[in-house]
Amino acid sequence: MMTISKMLFKLISFYFKKKVFFIKDLDVGDGVVIKGKPIIQISKNAKIALGKNVTLNSLNYGYHANMYSPVKLMADREHAIIKIGDNTRINGACLHAYNSIEIGKNCLIAANVQILDASGHELSFENPSNRINTSSEGKPVVIEDNVWIGLNAIILAGVRIGQGSVIGANTVVTKDVPSMVVFVGSPGKVVKKVDLND
Repeated sequence: MMTISKMLFKLISFYFKKKVFFIKDLDVGDGVVIKGKPIIQISKNAKIALGKNVTLNSLNYGYHANMYSPVKLMADREHAIIKIGDNTRINGACLHAYNSIEIGKNCLIAANVQILDASGHELSFENPSNRINTSSEGKPVVIEDNVWIGLNAIILAGVRIGQGSVIGANTVVTKDVPSMVVFVGSPGKVVKKVDLND
């Protein structure tokens, strides 16, 4: 039998799912699951595409770890794009694109993960007092199929994470990650390689 709290969470999720479907420039595939209220921001001529059976979970209830904020998807510049592949689950993570962020199929993205395709400002060492007035361009981020990104990880601009890899909790990813490895640390490094042909 369903408890009152479960019924309430289902009703809230149903309400926000219906609201999400009417956001301009948001493509939503069949079977998308919205839990709680995500933050979705799409600039003019930008786009966000959710594949089939994608889950956006913004609810702490029933989640195995503490989630500090809702899912946040920001296509934050003209022509920016965020694509999320079929069956991918995103839990309380932030994806902020000036350029593009592409996530493959069957990915698991844990709570409090930050995926950023730009640093926000230029370094401006020649004039540091002007740094506050600058804005970086962004470099595409690609996360291939079947990747698992652990709690609180940070994925920075211009990286590609190869299919099947695992990014450990609290890892900072500043460079490309090969396929089928465990990658951990700050900055991250490969600690395990898997060769299925052995």
